[in-house]
Amino acid sequence: MQVDTTVNFELTQRRGLIVWVYSLRQLKNLKRLGFVHYVSRKMKYVVMYLNEENFEEAKERIERLHFVRSVEPSYRPDIEMNFAEKIGTKAAYQADDYEEEHSSEIRLAENV
Repeated sequence: MQVDTTVNFELTQRRGLIVWVYSLRQLKNLKRLGFVHYVSRKMKYVVMYLNEENFEEAKERIERLHFVRSVEPSYRPDIEMNFAEKIGTKAAYQADDYEEEHSSEIRLAENV
């Protein structure tokens, strides 16, 4: 008898949110709305992640809480993260074959 041990794992798209608060006493309320990643007790802010599909409605709920000073969303998912066109040629950052990809020599953009 064979047991199927494969597990399908799906990545959930998330977006970061920085929540500035007046007091950290109500931190439990924020934990219910998303994943709390970091809490700064000195500067009184919370870094948390929310699921992308319900990000806007959760952000609005957090903004309406009485202990929240302000909310700043992360813009990283909206930014193009491919910088090869901006800093040099595309060929400098693409491996032609397997051996070049795993070699230890440093390739500069002008030598490619």
